[in-house]
Amino acid sequence: MHMYKREETRKIYVGDVAVGGGAPISVQSMTNTDTRDVDSTVRQILGLEEAGCDIVRVAVPDAEAAEAVSAIKKRIHIPLVADIHFDHRLALICIKNGADKIRINPGNIGSRENTVSVVKAAKERNIPIRIGVNGGSLDKEAAGMSDKVAAITESALRHIKILEELDFYDIAVSLKASNAQVTYEAYKKMSELRNYPLHVGVTEAGTPFAGTVKSCAGIGGVLLSGIGDTIRVSLTGDPTEEVKVGRELLHALDLGGKKFVRFVSCPSCGRCRINLIETAQKVEKYLNELEDKGIINKPLHVAVMGCAVNGPGEASDADIGIAGGNGDALVFEHGETKGKLRSGDIAEEFIKYVVEYIKRTDGEPT
Repeated sequence: MHMYKREETRKIYVGDVAVGGGAPISVQSMTNTDTRDVDSTVRQILGLEEAGCDIVRVAVPDAEAAEAVSAIKKRIHIPLVADIHFDHRLALICIKNGADKIRINPGNIGSRENTVSVVKAAKERNIPIRIGVNGGSLDKEAAGMSDKVAAITESALRHIKILEELDFYDIAVSLKASNAQVTYEAYKKMSELRNYPLHVGVTEAGTPFAGTVKSCAGIGGVLLSGIGDTIRVSLTGDPTEEVKVGRELLHALDLGGKKFVRFVSCPSCGRCRINLIETAQKVEKYLNELEDKGIINKPLHVAVMGCAVNGPGEASDADIGIAGGNGDALVFEHGETKGKLRSGDIAEEFIKYVVEYIKRTDGEPT
């Protein structure tokens, strides 16, 4: 049960993925390959699919990249978003070639006639448009404002108004800043002004470690406020890591996603008398492998705890868990003690218990 209520937003469809209107929060990423290199781009997207990506975006800097969209679409299985800047003709090519959504800012593609032609094509193909506002690339009217939250939201509203005046409402909006607090305030303000689905992220978050922390702070704060319909964790690195972090974030917030295993372990301290760190790492790795193989296909809560202070309580709350003792560990199932592990390798012994538990409750692992 959540302590908050998700804001009700308009539902749009990106391919077959619903965004907004109470649909599950989707996880997005963006390729960092040259879109014109179809094989490399497809290979990366297939890896993103395997990691659990729901929607993927590709950069479209020129006509060759726009033409590549058709070939890419034929070889992937998730909706594809074309990221367009400045040249409306690229949007028209991508729409013709099967893009499932266009990311564009109506105010930076030239004349009103340019926007009219893009909107007309999007209507004909029944695809949405995402207005993507970044704190580092605001329009001229907003760039000089000292209030960054107002600058981002007012810039987004100007772009939104252009589409609304053309009777186009299949809109998603993102309002990203590299500052987590500014990001939070911008999304909060926009949610009070419009009911379009919101794509949540912290832009230019950074390299995997710092970027993960900053993204989880910003995106997590927005989601816990009941705001947000789809997310991207922006990291400087392998985009599959973005998807893994996004999935884990949704899982940590009890916001669903495609992850079944809930694994908890304590941070360890001077009271611990088992090799907790190695044990936790081994068990978590094994559980992830079982889930990747589809063997674990329903929620499973597993706890690996180091001592008797918080251990028994946490372990007993789990479906199955252990609490460490003096070189040994008690095994719990749903609050009941099931045995004691005395082996030199507690991780291996506990894994056997987990396998046996899965056999009894969900069929035999292979």
